[in-house]
Amino acid sequence: MQRRQTMVWAAAALAAAVTAPVSRAQGSYPSAPITMIVPFAAGSGTDAVARAVGQKLGERLGQPVIVDNRAGANAQIAVAAVLKAKPDGQTLFMTTNTSHSANPWLVKNLKYDPIKDFTPIARVGELPFALAVNVDSPIKSVQELIDYAKAHPGKISYATPNSTSLVASETLRFLTKTDIVGVPYKSSPQALTDLMGNQVQMYVVDLGSGGSMLKAGKVRALGVTAAKGSSQLPGVPPVGKTLPGFDITSWNGIFAPAGTPPAVVNKINTELQAVLADPEVQKQLAVIGFEVWPTKTPQEFATYVADQLQYWGKLVKQADIPAQ
Repeated sequence: MQRRQTMVWAAAALAAAVTAPVSRAQGSYPSAPITMIVPFAAGSGTDAVARAVGQKLGERLGQPVIVDNRAGANAQIAVAAVLKAKPDGQTLFMTTNTSHSANPWLVKNLKYDPIKDFTPIARVGELPFALAVNVDSPIKSVQELIDYAKAHPGKISYATPNSTSLVASETLRFLTKTDIVGVPYKSSPQALTDLMGNQVQMYVVDLGSGGSMLKAGKVRALGVTAAKGSSQLPGVPPVGKTLPGFDITSWNGIFAPAGTPPAVVNKINTELQAVLADPEVQKQLAVIGFEVWPTKTPQEFATYVADQLQYWGKLVKQADIPAQ
């Protein structure tokens, strides 16, 4: 009886010894500065959101959040860096529908699985996009753009630094049966610069990187891609007003590498909810046109990501956009 009781105590002690380091490790998170990888260049809308949210998140977690821009290859360069990181919460991924909704349909032999290779933490919100042209262009409305494109096939080129710009432009091409030509770009700021210089004639630009130029009249907004329009461009009609059914928005969220401990994920989510509820942060993000729209739990975000993957598949197939 005494031996059996001794064995029980020993087993209990061993279990405590094994689990104690895990509990301490989770309780001490974060143990060092956090890296937040962003798949777009500095100056892009996602970059601006990452810096605003990252600063406040770092303050709440007690460690600085360092933004690491890994632009290029439609977010695939950034994804590769995230997949190499340890699943300990010290590396986060602030990304968009480009990597998790569009790439699986647009990229041949994609080297990652948007569902299995990541741990969802929370959706952050939406970044509205606007269909824009050079300010000196004679085109002043979506209908005029369509008419011009039909009268001058192949003469309108459009910039595509991200999947939202690509899918929105190709959806426009499909619905209007026009001949417009895509030009790939590495970053939104570069695409915007070339639109201003008339190297490209059309660009579906996010309000994060292009909002100030649109409001200053340096480029002309013809329409907002979201059916509901945007409070940031109150005088600009939705593209869907001219093309019924046109409704494309870009979502933004935070992930960690697959296998990140649930306790760490929940801690980040909890602090992120507080950050996104902060009026100061909401005001800061509103300036760049970003609309805060968080999910409450990691599970809710996971469901949203899975649904968006299927929705974007429908958009890509409808526009007959070939995988590259």
